[in-house]
Amino acid sequence: MVFSSSLFLLYFLPVFLLFYYFADAKYKNMVALIGSIFFYAWGAPKFIFVILGTTFLDFHLVKWMSMTKSQLSRRLMLALSVSVNVGLLFYFKYSNFFVENVNEVLSIFGTGEIHWTKLVLPIGISFYTFETITYVVDVYRRVHKPLTNFWDYQLYIILFPKLIAGPIIRYHDLADQITDRSKNDTMDNRISGFFRFALGLGKKVMIANVLGEYADSVFAMDPAGITTATAWMGVTAYAFQIYYDFAGYSDMAIGLGRMMGFDFLENFNNPYTSQSISEFWRRWHMSLGRWMRDYLYIPLGGNRVSVKRLYFNLWLVFLFSGLWHGAAWNFVVWGAFHGLFLVADRIFLLKFYKFIGKYPSILITFIITLVGWVLFRAEDLGYAIDFIGRMFSFAGGPAVYISQRVWVILIIGAFFGFWGTVGNIEKWQEKLLIFKNQKTSTLVLMTAASVLLFVISVASISSSGFNPFIYFRF
Repeated sequence: MVFSSSLFLLYFLPVFLLFYYFADAKYKNMVALIGSIFFYAWGAPKFIFVILGTTFLDFHLVKWMSMTKSQLSRRLMLALSVSVNVGLLFYFKYSNFFVENVNEVLSIFGTGEIHWTKLVLPIGISFYTFETITYVVDVYRRVHKPLTNFWDYQLYIILFPKLIAGPIIRYHDLADQITDRSKNDTMDNRISGFFRFALGLGKKVMIANVLGEYADSVFAMDPAGITTATAWMGVTAYAFQIYYDFAGYSDMAIGLGRMMGFDFLENFNNPYTSQSISEFWRRWHMSLGRWMRDYLYIPLGGNRVSVKRLYFNLWLVFLFSGLWHGAAWNFVVWGAFHGLFLVADRIFLLKFYKFIGKYPSILITFIITLVGWVLFRAEDLGYAIDFIGRMFSFAGGPAVYISQRVWVILIIGAFFGFWGTVGNIEKWQEKLLIFKNQKTSTLVLMTAASVLLFVISVASISSSGFNPFIYFRF
């Protein structure tokens, strides 16, 4: 079940909110938990038991860990919990990739292949695995006490607004809200949450879906027959598709959370206005960046190491980030590609960007990002290399037809993708999205805008059969 489906918008969400709002405060967590289990089980009924089983084990392991004073015992329990969760992630997400590569090596030597039944990837496993790790690590570091109620912990892991594709919520950011949301459970938050949800739905349906159809048509072509202009148009369309798709989903998740009294941290902040790849990763998928910093980069030594080790750690973290996104070599290379530019930023690029100024820096960073998106979007590494070659071959010839609708949506997407570079747009945008202490007239206006966006989006969904969510594959 996806947020932009008629099933979710017209049936699940209204029924869930009806039960949730009329439930007594002490039963709201149970309503949210039952709704979340149903939400996940609808799309992956077999894998719901994997989540329920691992959460049961993690809850009790962490509970025992928090009560013991022996540092050795604490470390052993930490290692066991992390190993189980990472092991499940590796088994479901990477075993196919591992076996395929082993078989390729074996074929070189003429030996027999390993027989393996390909596994189906459980929906959202990358996201809830990271959140189970934040729970055990936060408790181990004594950043926050563990939850005392198993069902509360179950809700933290399986809460449906952020279960399938994030944002990745660190335990210490949500722990107190699990047990008490009275401060955020207000009518203003419900209205602002609906506005945020409708805004994200509009981004997804009216921009991402339109550009996605065109991008798919380009990436379905043989690279040898793609002109340079078509290649650049295709990857530019994809760049805005993935932004409005994923940022739209994050808006919907944040909005749903706010409607339920939760306050999720932001996940996107005008990433295409970045003046370097380092800044891009402070603005794109911010929850993943925070996770990588807190639970991987800092344990590796963070900034407290030699310069060479620091560069290696940065590159290693993004190599891992690429592999986290997908079990394929093009994702690994995509992570290494971004890691390379992060290191280059520290060595010399930031000084160069400062010298050439704001707008040339934004243009160069965007071009680097586009090349990276080819690696991310391509079905395999070979196709990505050929496609990038066409981007820089200056090959002429007839271009793929681009409809007027695609042109208009691409211009709109580019406008809102880059408008943060102008004046005080970011400050105004932040004020609008935080949506606190607004006047009654503003609340009425935003409610009307939300309803209009919602109705137009539902109508668009009903009339179109193209409605993918890019990050569901991770």
